[in-house]
Amino acid sequence: MLSFTLEQIAGIVGGKLEGGQPDTQVYTLCKIEEGHPGGLTFLANPKYTPYIYETQASAVIVNNDFTPEQPVKAALIRVGNSYESFAKLLAFYNEYTTPKPGVSPLAYIAPDAKIGKDVYIGEFAVIAEGAEIGDGCKIYPQCYVGSHARLKENCILYPGVKIYSFSQIGRSCILQAGAVIGADGFGFAPNNGSYEKIPQIGNVVLEDNVEIGANTCVDKATMGSTVIKEGTKLDNLIQIGHNVVVGKNTVMASQVGIAGSTKVGDNCMFGGQVGIAGHSVIANGVKLGAQSGAPGSIRKENSTWLGTPPIDPSTFIRATIHFKNFDSLVERLKTVEKELNELKNKA
Repeated sequence: MLSFTLEQIAGIVGGKLEGGQPDTQVYTLCKIEEGHPGGLTFLANPKYTPYIYETQASAVIVNNDFTPEQPVKAALIRVGNSYESFAKLLAFYNEYTTPKPGVSPLAYIAPDAKIGKDVYIGEFAVIAEGAEIGDGCKIYPQCYVGSHARLKENCILYPGVKIYSFSQIGRSCILQAGAVIGADGFGFAPNNGSYEKIPQIGNVVLEDNVEIGANTCVDKATMGSTVIKEGTKLDNLIQIGHNVVVGKNTVMASQVGIAGSTKVGDNCMFGGQVGIAGHSVIANGVKLGAQSGAPGSIRKENSTWLGTPPIDPSTFIRATIHFKNFDSLVERLKTVEKELNELKNKA
């Protein structure tokens, strides 16, 4: 359990303690509206200001320019930027509570595997032959690192991650629970009414500072590599097909699906359930709204699209309004046709 004094917390964030006793203990981090004794919270968004007068938290991190309009029961820790300071504390708390280096006796490590310094390997993890684990990596219980796979420094594999053979994981990558890196791509050839599996002999390359969400799958290439470039963040439940290349600092929300051999540019943003057809090219900076489907390439850089097939947002919004009025438009058309036919008969 986290246990620090207010004086220590103020030192960690470089803040000034106001009110309260320096030796008061805090044990948890909490939301300001759910504050409780022994809890530490923060105030950054002005709309949460009323809660600071009600919170039961022991201390609140606030900006230096915060001026109370009524008495505050909690101690205040004044800093230049309360949001950044609390984020720093969250990172500190996360580091404080993570497992310490060491290898569980219940883990299996192949004799020729290479394990770096200060590595944590949890219970029932398997490190296969020829695998390499870089310094400072954390491999939680029930992970599998396949033969000749390589993890560079300071990677985190949460429980149940599966890294197939020959996959390459860059520095400071985070793989959430259940992620699968390097499974076979979806490759089958029609053969007299059935489908014959096409061997997938490539691998997956994750560059530095990539994060892969829970139960997300990145398939290995048929030949060559499926590549997720530096700084890219993938949410939970995403499917990346074989031979896909995703550019730098691209972000994708849950349930995105990228079909095989597609090239996605740098700094793209895809909302939830976006689908991209295979062999497409998506330019740098493209933004696709949730549930958009691209049946082909989008080559205009820094453009924004909605719908299936994707169209510009203003057109999509107008079309949506028309669709909502579709029944009444049909009835109006019927009325016009009836009146027109009556006029024709009279003529």
